[in-house]
Amino acid sequence: MVKLVLHRGGCHCGAVKYEVDAPENIDVSECNCSICSKSGYLHLIVPKSRFRLMTKWDNLEEYTFDTREAKHLFCKICGIKSFYIPRSHPNGISVNVRCLNDSTIKSITIEHFDGKNWEDNMHKLRPLSEE
Repeated sequence: MVKLVLHRGGCHCGAVKYEVDAPENIDVSECNCSICSKSGYLHLIVPKSRFRLMTKWDNLEEYTFDTREAKHLFCKICGIKSFYIPRSHPNGISVNVRCLNDSTIKSITIEHFDGKNWEDNMHKLRPLSEE
């Protein structure tokens, strides 16, 4: 079993803050779909039980498109998307590793994902794990 540590993160202005339990050696996915590539998002997907929003949900604005399954959440003040509910794992939270405080991160390994061709590649995504 992988040891989990407490990571803290949030948006640029501080109106959105959260905690997430994840390994100190983080494996992330870099997707080339339209929204992820434009925002520079690095996905760390965790079960909702390992994510805690420390500020009010009222500080967030939601954006959906195409299938409307993914719930993209942005800070109402600074516009940063520091986490969201992904289409691939609706029972999880995708945390943008670029929005985590780096003091608890030992290493980051980036795996590229071809989200431009979602339907052909979604089977390659790792299942959500409680580990």
